[in-house]
Amino acid sequence: QFLKQLGIHPDWQFVDVYGMEPELLSMVPRPVCAVLLLFPITEKYETFRTEEEERIKAKGQDVKSSVYFMKQTINNACGTIGLIHAIANNREKMNFETNSSLKKFLEDSLSMTPEERAKYLETYEAIRVTHESSAHEGQTE
Repeated sequence: QFLKQLGIHPDWQFVDVYGMEPELLSMVPRPVCAVLLLFPITEKYETFRTEEEERIKAKGQDVKSSVYFMKQTINNACGTIGLIHAIANNREKMNFETNSSLKKFLEDSLSMTPEERAKYLETYEAIRVTHESSAHEGQTE
């Protein structure tokens, strides 16, 4: 529903993956162009993330210009950010409806830095409203 409201054609959808066993993976419709992982934030993860961030700051990181990435600056929006990343990095495969707010957001933000994209998302009314209405429909914690 969230994707439909943002103007993604119903040819594409997100589905739950219940496990990595072959019989469970066989239930996932094909083709697949992205996988979003949901996991709890633990102390071990935070330690790894902090160390990795420091390593990247010290040594730099080579990222292809074709990779779309934005920082997350909005609390409790990791799912929305993940969806945007999944769609943005597969936009050549996506079918957008006419007047898609997400397509416009991606086109507008393509030349921005990850930080600028985050700030732009903070003020992008169509996605904010859609995120808030979806958050009220189910669990967001």
